[in-house]
Amino acid sequence: MTSEKIILGIDPGTTVMGFGLIQVKGKEMKFLQLNELKLSKYDDHYVRLKHIFERTIELIESFHPDEIAIEAPFFGKNVQSMLKLGRAQGVAMAAGLSRQIPITEYSPKKIKMAITGNGNASKEQVAKMLQSILDLKELPKNLDSTDGLAAAVCHFYNAGKIQAGKSYTGWAAFVKQNEDRID
Repeated sequence: MTSEKIILGIDPGTTVMGFGLIQVKGKEMKFLQLNELKLSKYDDHYVRLKHIFERTIELIESFHPDEIAIEAPFFGKNVQSMLKLGRAQGVAMAAGLSRQIPITEYSPKKIKMAITGNGNASKEQVAKMLQSILDLKELPKNLDSTDGLAAAVCHFYNAGKIQAGKSYTGWAAFVKQNEDRID
């Protein structure tokens, strides 16, 4: 019996959210879609968060992913940027959790390592490798969508391995694993 599932990969952002979907049948993966949600046209940060939530729900309702892989924010020097990025990630996670979809986080380095073998690879190197792996005809102009796709492919490569990132099956699991973050 062949196991079959769909993985939604998300690269959260408040200016652009990239996403990609793959279908897995046994040990084979097939490209389904990649795209991005452009949010820079909205001035209000909260409106951007609303659109991230709504688009994630739309993707869930359209493709019925079995699992979500999401890129964890990297730690930068700008605290305001980190806060906004964390909110974007949280909203995308909340959309998946509201539909009981297991979520796994991967660091940018872990994703790059899984795709290219180099944790310091550029966005372009990751995109070119994905093009080769998934036989993509062409790459998008902006590479946020390939970053989302890379998260999904990284999750596929890490299937069956010891926990690669943080994984949550619902709100209760999230709360239990993050008691130190809750007041």
